[in-house]
Amino acid sequence: MIGVQVQSRMEIGQFHFPFGIPRLWCPPLTHYRPDGSLDTNRIASHLRQMSPYVQTYLVFGSTGDGWELSDEEMSLLLDFLILQAEELDIRLLIGVLRPDADVARRRIIEIVGYLKQKCDTGDPETALSQCKICGFTVCAPKGRELSQSFIRQKLFEILDLGYPTALYQLPQVTENEIDTETFAYLADGFPNFYLFKDTSGKDNIIRSKVDRRGIFMVRGMEGDYHRWYPAEPEGLYDGFLLSSANCFAPQLKRIMDLKDQGKHEEAELLSAKISRVVMDGLAQAGKLSFGNTFANSNKAFDHFFAYGKDALRMPPPMTHSGNPLPEEFLQYAGDLLEDEDLMPAEGYL
Repeated sequence: MIGVQVQSRMEIGQFHFPFGIPRLWCPPLTHYRPDGSLDTNRIASHLRQMSPYVQTYLVFGSTGDGWELSDEEMSLLLDFLILQAEELDIRLLIGVLRPDADVARRRIIEIVGYLKQKCDTGDPETALSQCKICGFTVCAPKGRELSQSFIRQKLFEILDLGYPTALYQLPQVTENEIDTETFAYLADGFPNFYLFKDTSGKDNIIRSKVDRRGIFMVRGMEGDYHRWYPAEPEGLYDGFLLSSANCFAPQLKRIMDLKDQGKHEEAELLSAKISRVVMDGLAQAGKLSFGNTFANSNKAFDHFFAYGKDALRMPPPMTHSGNPLPEEFLQYAGDLLEDEDLMPAEGYL
C-alpha cells in the first residue's frame, strides 16, 4: 500500500465532509469553444450557478466527457477546477475512467504525484485536502467475459493504493457488473472505499440488502427519483449522483427534502415532472450521431438556463467531437422546458 490509509470510513467523511457527505452530487459538463479549447469562463459560470445546491462534483465523469478527454485536456481542466473549488468551497471527486484498470491505477498515481508537487508536500492526504479533492472514482475493467475474481483483483490493486475511492457501477460501458460478493469483499478489506455509485438501472447491490459497511450509496440512473431515496428506514440510496443535476439541481434537492419531511405525494409529483423532461431529453439526444448522450441532453437544457428565452439566438453548445448541437435538437429541449413550465425568463449569463 503506497498511498494514504485512513482508519475508518467515518474518518474519511469527517475529514473531507465535516458537515456530512452531501446527498446530491453532479458530474459537471465540460464546455468548449468553437476551436475545441476548454471554455473556462462558461464552465465557471455553470459551476457558480449550481454551487448553492451541489457541493460535490465528479469531474471527468461520463457526462463531463471523461472517457473522451485526453490526459492533456484533463490536466488543464483539473488545474482550473481546483481554482474553482477553492473559490466556491466545493469538493471534487476525480473520475479516472479507463477501460484498463492498470491504466487507471497508473493514472491515479500520476495525478497524486502531480498534486503533491503542486502543493509542495510529500503527504498525499495534505495535497488532496489543499486541492479540495475528496478522492478518485473508478469503474470495473471493461470486458463482457471478465470473471468476478479478475474484476475483484484489479479493483483490489487500485484500492490498495490507499486513497479515498468511489466505485462506479456502469455496465453500459464496462459490459459487466461488480457483484454483491465482490462489493462485500472490497468493503470489508478497504475502509478507503467509501462511496458506491450505481448507474446500472438494475440496482442489484441495493436490492440484495448486503451490509453496506457504512459505504455511502448514490444512484446514477435517471428517473423516478422519489422511489430510490432515502436510505433509512427504506433501505434505499443515501443520495444521488446525477447528470441531470447540471440543470435541475434545485428540483432534485427539493425532492429529497420533501421525502425527508414525509411529503411523499408532493415529492412524487415533482419527481414525475423532472423525470418526464430528463428522460425525453435523453431519448432525443440518443438519436444524435456524435457526442455523449448525457452530455448532449444536459448541454441542450443548460443552454436555456444560461440564456433564457434568447437561447436559440445564441451560438449553440459545442461537443468534444467538435460538432455543435443541432438547432432542431435545442428547440426540442426548449419545448420540453416550456411544456413543464421550467423555462427561465432570464438566464444566468
